[in-house]
Amino acid sequence: MEVKKNSLLIVDDENSNLKVLTYILGQDYTIYTSSNGANAIEKAREYVPDLILLDILMPGMDGYQTLSEIKKCNIVKKTPVIFITGLDSDEDEEKGLSLDSADYITKPFNPTIVKLRVRNQIQIVNQLRTIEKLIMIDQLTNIPNRRCFDDRLKMEWKQAIRENTPISLLVMDLDKFKNINDTYGHLQGDIVLQTVAEVFSHSFKRPGDFVARWGGEEFVVLMPNTQMEGAVEVAEKIRSDVESRVMPSLDHSRITITISIGVNSIVPTLDCLVDSFISNADKALYNAKQTGRNKVVCYNKDLIK
Repeated sequence: MEVKKNSLLIVDDENSNLKVLTYILGQDYTIYTSSNGANAIEKAREYVPDLILLDILMPGMDGYQTLSEIKKCNIVKKTPVIFITGLDSDEDEEKGLSLDSADYITKPFNPTIVKLRVRNQIQIVNQLRTIEKLIMIDQLTNIPNRRCFDDRLKMEWKQAIRENTPISLLVMDLDKFKNINDTYGHLQGDIVLQTVAEVFSHSFKRPGDFVARWGGEEFVVLMPNTQMEGAVEVAEKIRSDVESRVMPSLDHSRITITISIGVNSIVPTLDCLVDSFISNADKALYNAKQTGRNKVVCYNKDLIK
């Protein structure tokens, strides 16, 4: 299986410099190029490179201005930038570092130094991504955790407000999960949680839908641009799939489990609270638990207090 290369955006108004750097780095990285600051900002947003090599002296928008604008773009503001420069004064270096540049590559280019400086920054990028993944993934089920869900919800909530589109939430809890742990042990309980997490991946296919482990035996599914009817359809599919799944068993017992699901859907406005959105889905889940379990209940302010 081919390993995906890290990507670089090289920005320089001299075509000869672009060619030289592409020759030096092209074998190890995916290369994008730009010849001016304005176009570099557009390409940074489009390709979201892992590292940007940015010439300081360019006509129009120079490297300092370009870096300042890049830092204003949420999608690339954390992307490290190495300045390409023929300048070597302390004042120039101080100005670049004050703008959060990661390093410098000086002209004329020394291929070995170029490769080492780029490699060092890419190693840092990859290490940070590994750490971020560990922080954001539930280690038992290998799906996103609550912290990751909170970040995703903030992003989708803002977009739903901006675009005036609906957003739906499923809050799900395994029924009588404590009985599994008490009867078969916690290791078997872990296997059940892992298996249920796998079931979710087959219950809905849209790439925008987002499942996470909320904690314990609770899970959530966030569904952007989805009205209540569509959310209920997915919830019923999940409920049915979990109910029909026979869990892998350590002692070859036939173990099954059911799930209760609360659904809430809203077209949020600036006056709406995210906490209320979650709380109301949780109220629907509580109602499902109280009225028999293994069911889907939609939030309705007239029925659920």
